[in-house]
Amino acid sequence: MTPGSGLQAGLKNRHLTMIAIGGVIGAGLFVGSSSGIATAGPGILLSYALVGTLVVLVMRMLGEMSAANPTSGSFSAHADRALGRWAGFSIGWLYWFFWVVVLAVEATAGAKILEGWVPNVPQWGWALIVMTVLTATNLVSVGSYGEFEFWFAGIKVVAIGAFIVIGLLAVFGVLPGVHADKASFGNLTSHGGFLPHGPGAILTGVLLVVFSFMGSEIATLAAGESEDPQRAVTKSTNSIIWRIGVFYLGSILIVVALLPWDDASIAKDGSYVAALNSLGIAHAGEIMNVIVLTSVLSCLNSGLYTASRMAFSLGERGDAPKAFARVNGRGVPMTAILASVVFGFVAVFFNYLSPDKIFLFLVNSSGAVALFVWLVICFSQLRMRKIIQREAPEKLVVRMWLYPYLTWATATLIVGVLVYMLFDTEHDGRETVLLSLLVAAVVLVIALVKERLAARRAPAAAEAPADKVSVG
Repeated sequence: MTPGSGLQAGLKNRHLTMIAIGGVIGAGLFVGSSSGIATAGPGILLSYALVGTLVVLVMRMLGEMSAANPTSGSFSAHADRALGRWAGFSIGWLYWFFWVVVLAVEATAGAKILEGWVPNVPQWGWALIVMTVLTATNLVSVGSYGEFEFWFAGIKVVAIGAFIVIGLLAVFGVLPGVHADKASFGNLTSHGGFLPHGPGAILTGVLLVVFSFMGSEIATLAAGESEDPQRAVTKSTNSIIWRIGVFYLGSILIVVALLPWDDASIAKDGSYVAALNSLGIAHAGEIMNVIVLTSVLSCLNSGLYTASRMAFSLGERGDAPKAFARVNGRGVPMTAILASVVFGFVAVFFNYLSPDKIFLFLVNSSGAVALFVWLVICFSQLRMRKIIQREAPEKLVVRMWLYPYLTWATATLIVGVLVYMLFDTEHDGRETVLLSLLVAAVVLVIALVKERLAARRAPAAAEAPADKVSVG
């Protein structure tokens, strides 16, 4: 099969719609929300609202740049142009690193669930099977990735929608055949108040939930392989407010209304399982495990896609091996996919070999990358708006609100969260930021050295033809 000339427009509008919706609903919402509720009580709603607002603003900025210039490199390509090659190189590789570590985390999480159902297959075997199947899916075509993600995201959307409807009926006491004696909106204030641990717990809650929002930017990367990239980016950007409002705030509100926030079952069984169990719904745990597994597979599928497309973009810009930018006849960047999944397999191996040392380092050192990405998007948009206005103002079909003031406010808030993490020793916030900064510093040094070497080679290359002429 002869290599193609570039990525192909294999994603349909329905794929992009569900990728945009599914990207917001991470497995962290189902798995990690219980610790946030235990830390902040019902006030965790304010934590989710604060991070949700942050994501909406960052996505608005990214939407502005991506609608004007849709590309598989998304924010990395924008940073490249707005801030310099060093910025695009650094944030691109950090983002790639984040997602390949996520591959290992999610493969392990999925393997644990599957081993519980079929214990004859060891956990490492399930991790291998899951990674292999989804690698094959991504290698076939971008359309097969989109089709898998369409159904994965569809299951998540239907599950959360059903959960919200059932929960509301229970809270209002009109759910047939169910006597939910603990369900009441009074749970928001009756057990130590709305903020039982004080206002400071809101910021601590932010640290616990911020990383479950990573993935909302995937639609802007995928738009480059759709039939109408500008329309896809505009649509996903404009719809993110209701997506976060419904899926995060709506479902968490139902959880803390169905059960008192300090109910022991939330920490023991997980927030969503505990909420369903409180209604006496049979096999609630098994139902939720199916939904969590779907979210894990969705995250794996999208993570591999996202990492490979970022690697492809880096290869195109000369910031990664040229082989990463090659595609086959189906428009699939095979080398970029295989390189990403190999690192994922290595990380899975480390999870079994050294979960408390090497793998923990990988997880913590990639933990703050989401905030670094959002910060780079802010600074890129500040510069890119002027570039677009100067060169092609008609492309500003999506505009950041209250530019530049709201952009600066968002950047300040992100820096504030990072600073607050430095003082958080209880939830490993300090270690996560310091290790992430260490990895970022290493990547940045490589970027600056690479840029300096390129600058030195440029004059030599320019002088070479003149030398040849004089010799002749």
